[in-house]
Formats: sequence, structure tokens, C-alpha cells
Amino acid sequence: MSSTVAIVTGGSRGIGAAVVRRLAAAGHHVLLVYSQDDHDAAMTAERCTTETARVVPFKCDIAAPGSAEVVFDGAAQLGVPVILVNNAGITGRINSLADSDADAIRHAVDVDLTATILLCREAMIRWADVGRAGQRSIVNLSSVAAKTGSPGEYVWYAAAKAGVNALTVGLAVEAAPHGIRVNAVSPGTTATTIHARAGRPDRAAEVGARSPMGRPAQPDEIAAAVEWLVGPEASYVNGAILDVTGGTR
Repeated sequence: MSSTVAIVTGGSRGIGAAVVRRLAAAGHHVLLVYSQDDHDAAMTAERCTTETARVVPFKCDIAAPGSAEVVFDGAAQLGVPVILVNNAGITGRINSLADSDADAIRHAVDVDLTATILLCREAMIRWADVGRAGQRSIVNLSSVAAKTGSPGEYVWYAAAKAGVNALTVGLAVEAAPHGIRVNAVSPGTTATTIHARAGRPDRAAEVGARSPMGRPAQPDEIAAAVEWLVGPEASYVNGAILDVTGGTR
């Protein structure tokens, strides 16, 4: 049985659940980090656990102070963490910036950007002494919104994801001498529940229909890119922001 561990935030549903399934199937134990839905987390963990890999739900508000340390301590109980997938993200209600709630904006940026930075920081603290032979990997989930700006929908989310891109590019250079690769996946509109939570359950179908491929992405299509980036075939890929957008620019 593999003793390596992957941490996946926002792992109870959508893209995160698809990532959990793929990493567990590849033989990694997975700490499935989630914040709210106990039922979804338990069901995802049950479905994704294999004969060779455990998937353990771990409830934690990653925006809370000290949460990065708590997450890594939880992962260490399963084995040796070698993968961090910063997938958790929220948009808040779809709206213009002027008509949006300031506290909701702060919370979204805390989840989408600040928590990602602090989890990356914790990874660097714990992994920096491993050396090049350690081969650890961080994948941050960005968004095509970082390029489009998402006007009239959630420009704060777009700004946070642009920050994730900058973090990825800069940290990749810092981390490489320590045997740590840092990359990002930038999904296009994907058929997940994030749109319903933002107040527009039909948004994925509507926006996807206007994309070059005429449909939204499915979570597993995004998860496949994450799996590739953390795997041995991407061993010389570092500082990349991999667009999985169906051609949307």
C-alpha cells in the first residue's frame, strides 16, 4: 500500500471530488478537505476509497487562522504528504461589484487566494528540507476568469484567481531548488454546483454553449489535467498555467 498522501481542498464535490477519485485510483491516500457538507464528503470518500488507498474526510474552514497547519497535521496522520491540490473556491453571489456585499467579497478572497497562499507556505515550510529527490507537487486551481475579468458577475473572484496565477509562477521558481513543482490548472466554465451557489444554476450550460466546443467542461476533464501535472510524466513541468477551457480565451 502506498504511504504517500495527497491533500485536496474542496474535495467533497465537483472538480475536487473528481481529483480525489483519480488520485486515490493512482494509489495515493487522500485527505479530503471540506468545510460544510458532511454528507457529500462522506459519500465522496466512500466512493473513492480503494483497496490500496484510503480517502479520509477532514472538515476544516481553510479561511480560518491556523488552518494550514491543521490540514498538514491531519495529512501527516495518513503518511507522507507529497501532493497539495488547492481546489477549494467560492464566488459569492453573481452581481456587479458596486452591488456586492463587502464581507462576502472578503470571504471569497480569503478562500480563493489567501488560503491558497498560506497552504502553499505551509507546504514550503514542511517540504523545503527534502531536497530535489523528494519530488513533491503543488497544483493550484485557477480559472479562465483570471483572463476575462468576469465583468458583471464576480470581478473579485477573477482578481483572486489572477493572484493564484501570479503565486504559481513566482513560487515555482522559489520551490524548484527544493524538489517542489508548482503548477496551476485554469478551467473554463465547468458543470459543477458552484453556479447554483452563486445564484444561477443554468449558467454552466448557458456559458458553455457559447464556447468553441459548444458545452461546459465536465469535472473529470479538469481533474485529468491535475492528475497529469502531479504525475511523473510532468516531471519537468514547473510554473505552468494549463488552460483547460475548450478554446475559450
